[in-house]
Amino acid sequence: MNRRIAAALAALVIAAPLAAQQALPPATTVAAASLGEWRTLPTEAYRGKRDSISFVDQNHGWYGTGAGDLFATTDGGMTWQKIASRPGTFVRAVGFIDRLNGFIGNIGTDYYPGVTDTTPLYRTRDGGRTWEAVDTGAVSIKGVCAIDILTVKRIYQGELKPRTVIHAAGRVGGPTGILRSTDGGKTWTVIDMTAQAGMILDVKFFDELTGLVFAATNADPQQAEGLVLRTKDGGKTWREVYRSGRKLELIWKASFPAGGDIGYATVQSYDAERATQLVIRSDDKGKTWHEIEMAQDKTARQFGIGFISKDVGFVGTAAGGFGTKDGGKTWERAPIARAANKFQTVATQAGVRVYAIGTEVQAIDLAAPPSN
Repeated sequence: MNRRIAAALAALVIAAPLAAQQALPPATTVAAASLGEWRTLPTEAYRGKRDSISFVDQNHGWYGTGAGDLFATTDGGMTWQKIASRPGTFVRAVGFIDRLNGFIGNIGTDYYPGVTDTTPLYRTRDGGRTWEAVDTGAVSIKGVCAIDILTVKRIYQGELKPRTVIHAAGRVGGPTGILRSTDGGKTWTVIDMTAQAGMILDVKFFDELTGLVFAATNADPQQAEGLVLRTKDGGKTWREVYRSGRKLELIWKASFPAGGDIGYATVQSYDAERATQLVIRSDDKGKTWHEIEMAQDKTARQFGIGFISKDVGFVGTAAGGFGTKDGGKTWERAPIARAANKFQTVATQAGVRVYAIGTEVQAIDLAAPPSN
């Protein structure tokens, strides 16, 4: 069953070579025209969907590919340099703490053809040029689909000290588990999630103890229902907070802008006859969820999602992008390349920049959202 969903994904996201400095056609939709224009960044051609992008500021960022390549930019994506290559590794997730320290997640073996690397998570201390396997002892997980990095502050000997909490979770097609570190990656624990979910596609923590996983009930996509689980004790116990109730569905990616109470997630459907495409929204930091209709389009299978505020956000689909300015009440087509799998927002001097990565790497500059 794993190969079936992998084949379906691959068929949807075959990409043509990317043109350097390619300009998008003038935007005509409300979501694109009134907010700004997406521009395609010059990248090395890649046949397929690239899955993850990570920026630590408006200039320094990284992305990886299923061919095991890691690229870096120091100028906001205008130019990219291949800084590492590990054939046999499928770079599924990338998360950096700062310009030197970061983590690279590998999908693992027995899912995609050609993947031979069994190490689920790597750490880099030199900006991605060299990688070291994360040591979790005798127990680990099969592969990583998402990395969440959170900086919290704790009182230590009378001073408020920063503390970096890292979660790396996976995977599509199962089996499921989470790697967890509360000390910036020095030590790790492994959370076995096989009893709670069949697949894990994304992870989000609000503090050291409170977090969510975005998942499916079954490793077999024909039996899977979309699932969101919530923990209040750092992953020791989990509570189901959303289940789609429909087969052939996964909850793919999520977005909580500025770590606030309001968040969204994509409902990815593999029902070829289903035209209704849904997004789910939470107004209480993931405790409860409700469904929002995004489109009536059989071809618009959803992937990534990125909101810059509680109202303004984008979704990537197999048919291109969608955008909303009113918290999902209405949606318009947006000129985002097919299968945008990950969005990230970074602050700029003029406002914010949103990056999207899928069959292409793109960016849009927007005014800063209201603080409330």
